[in-house]
This record gives sequence, C-alpha cells and structure tokens, in this order.
Amino acid sequence: MTIISNKIDEIFLLPAAEKELLLAQFEQISTKKGSILVNAGKIERYVYFIEKGIARAYVDAAKGQTTIWFGEEGDIILSYLSFFKDKPGYESIELLENCVLYRISSNVLQTLFCQNIHLANWGRKFAEQELVKTEERFMSLQFKTATERYHELMIKSPSILQRVQLGHIASYLGITQVSLSRIRAKS
Repeated sequence: MTIISNKIDEIFLLPAAEKELLLAQFEQISTKKGSILVNAGKIERYVYFIEKGIARAYVDAAKGQTTIWFGEEGDIILSYLSFFKDKPGYESIELLENCVLYRISSNVLQTLFCQNIHLANWGRKFAEQELVKTEERFMSLQFKTATERYHELMIKSPSILQRVQLGHIASYLGITQVSLSRIRAKS
C-alpha cells in the first residue's frame, strides 16, 4: 500500500492518526485485465486507488468508444456523478492490465469527510486537483493541435505510450489511429 500512502500524502499531508483512520477503511482487491470496474449508467458505490496496473475511462458514442482519461499507479478511480451527486455515471472504466486496487465505500468516505476536518480538507484538495486536471484537458482539446497533445502526453505520462494500445491513445487524443501513426513517425 506504499503507492497509495504516498498518493494520499501528495494530495494533502494528513496527521498520522487521520491517515491511519483513512487507510484502515481500505479493502484490497485484485482484478484481471479487461474487467469493467465501473459501468456507465449505474451508480458506483466505491472509490478505487490503483496500487498496480492501468485503467481507462471511456464513453460509448455514435462513432465508437472515446477514451476520456487514463489512470495508473497512484491514481484514483471514481465516477464523479456517482460520488458527488449519487447519480449514474456516464463513463465506463476498463482495466487495461491485471490490477491491484484498494477501494473504499463512497458512503464511508463521505462520512469520514463529515466527521473529520483533516479528512474533509484532504477531500477538498483532491477535488481541486481533479478540477484543474479536467480544465487542463478541456483546454488542451480546444486549443492545442493533435501533435501538441501527443507531446504533452509524452511528457506528462510517458508510460501510457508504452502500456496502452494505440487505438485507445488515438481516441484519447481525439484523432484517428492513422493520424497518430503519422505524428509518431515525425516525433
């Protein structure tokens, strides 16, 4: 659980007692490559932390699946609509490798936030970081070229390029696989 512990500290440094309280609520699960962890159209009742492996969130659209994010070791997986609004999410989350995950019930986590100011502040800092990531992704898709988005991915998440099939990467970048091949050939 070292990676998860480090991620918790990276988000917001908790006092030792609060960190132990949070970690005590986690349950370890192992899942196989290809498993769908979260299904679109359903309320997800857990928040997951990736200890080992990689995942992608995608949305089914008329033109096929569109990958909206990747998560790897240390990242947190959740359906935002389910967690914050108790509504069915729009995304499905697929595991792209065999994974070791730690999960915590959304209800337990919300209760901890209500009962402990340090944990509530941790949750707020997490939400702030996710909001900034979402805005950066939106701005990138709106104002950067496909080549710029590819180079940004190379810098921010180089392991994604080695661990994820090209079709998912192309979908994430908002381009075809042929266009991705051209960009890679020029890089």
